[in-house]
Amino acid sequence: MKKIKLLFPVVALLLLVTSCVSVRVVADYDQEADFNSYKTFAFYKTGIDQAEISDLDKKRILRSIEKEMIARGFVKSENPDLLVNIMTKANKRINVNNNAFGGWGFGWGGGWGGWGWSPWMWGGGMNTVTTRTDGVLYIDLIDTKQKELVWQGRGTGNLNSRSMERKDQRIQEFVAEIMKEYPPVADAK
Repeated sequence: MKKIKLLFPVVALLLLVTSCVSVRVVADYDQEADFNSYKTFAFYKTGIDQAEISDLDKKRILRSIEKEMIARGFVKSENPDLLVNIMTKANKRINVNNNAFGGWGFGWGGGWGGWGWSPWMWGGGMNTVTTRTDGVLYIDLIDTKQKELVWQGRGTGNLNSRSMERKDQRIQEFVAEIMKEYPPVADAK
């Protein structure tokens, strides 16, 4: 019983931390593409060079994608079946919360010296402003023979991180969550 009491705060903290780091993922794909025929990949340098993020973050993202592709049985090649491209976007969200309070009420002094209605205002308040950066990472897979986009995954989540170790971990989480959607599974009709 004592172990359960000690375990509860750890589990509660873990749930709190993991709920804050979620990545929302959406994927889309060409239903006519034969995803079983793709065996090799390479990065689309021209497209990746246009991504508006630091070169260090690009390296982190590309390393994570390479790791995920290899884990799915792909081989990096000079003559690939798929080209991998990335695009990024950052959305700064500003939240303003007006915590003002106040109201009217009853009290002493109304009428002629007894209980009565007396408008009095109580209140105060404080505005709180918080900012948060939501990052969006797009991972595109392009069929090299058809020269067409065949799969796209998009992940959106909070990017606020001050430590380099946490930043590396957050990028790996983004990529892993997005790549869980590849290869696509046809919707049951």
